[in-house]
Amino acid sequence: MNTKHMLLAAAALAVSVSAKAAEDHTVVRYQSMDVEGVSLFYREAGSPQAPTVLLLHGFGASSYMFRDLMPKLAEKYHVVAPDLPGFGQTTIKPGVAFTYSFDNLASVIDAFTVAKKLERYAMYVFDYGAPVGWRLAVKNPHKITAIVSQNGNGYEEGLSEGWADMRKAWANPTAENREALRKFNTAEMLKWQYTEGVEDTSVIAPEPYQLAHAAVERHGVDAQMDLLLDYGSNVKQYSQLHQFFRAKQPPLLAIWGDKDPFFLPAGAKAFQRDNPKAEVQFVNSGHFAIETHGKEIAAAMLEFLDRSIKP
Repeated sequence: MNTKHMLLAAAALAVSVSAKAAEDHTVVRYQSMDVEGVSLFYREAGSPQAPTVLLLHGFGASSYMFRDLMPKLAEKYHVVAPDLPGFGQTTIKPGVAFTYSFDNLASVIDAFTVAKKLERYAMYVFDYGAPVGWRLAVKNPHKITAIVSQNGNGYEEGLSEGWADMRKAWANPTAENREALRKFNTAEMLKWQYTEGVEDTSVIAPEPYQLAHAAVERHGVDAQMDLLLDYGSNVKQYSQLHQFFRAKQPPLLAIWGDKDPFFLPAGAKAFQRDNPKAEVQFVNSGHFAIETHGKEIAAAMLEFLDRSIKP
């Protein structure tokens, strides 16, 4: 083969490799979008023509928690995972006065789904992502195709005694009671939330809770204290969520770490009260069950979504 033929062959191979990469929907892409005064960071993978799954993280985390889940889901689904305001890589635009409340978090994510033209989507909700997702569902019930709740609470019986300090602050939001919430944002407490209830803590990588603490330091602990203080508003809105479940009966899978120190197994089982077709599964883990049982959760989620929505 002469030099010309070799160059042509190399060029053809490069085009082929490039085309193959373009067709690899499991590649995760990292982008930002300006929404309601917020530079919202998000991860995206999968074909935009496939059914969409919206992944909503919680406290002590960011969309980074879905780093292994997204490529698996993206083989069949269009997957989008934003960082909530106050978390991860999302930032408030200069000069914008942003109030950290769950209503505002939900408003930003709702506006994001509209800007992304996500007309119908399934949701994976975890921790804080649950009250954000519940608001989206109540406001836009026609958009929700299915729900996966991984330790994402929606019932009072799901709240453990670990919420005692928060309940005290909700009932009497003094400066002293608010200050008592600061301890939940320390590096030690964040690590504890990842390891508590985990049988073999050697499987917990340190990066997730280290990144979460770095984000708290970067965004400011006051934002997190505001959200802990506002969490009581979520409990007041549970009745609206339950009415949504009764009226719409969405396909729902609650897959729960059964040793979660904050959200009890009773909270997972409670979904079946208003949505009798809800499926409930438990794994031997704590709050961040996806860190220890990511493969099991991904498999259960894919099996559930394949049955519940049309790819």
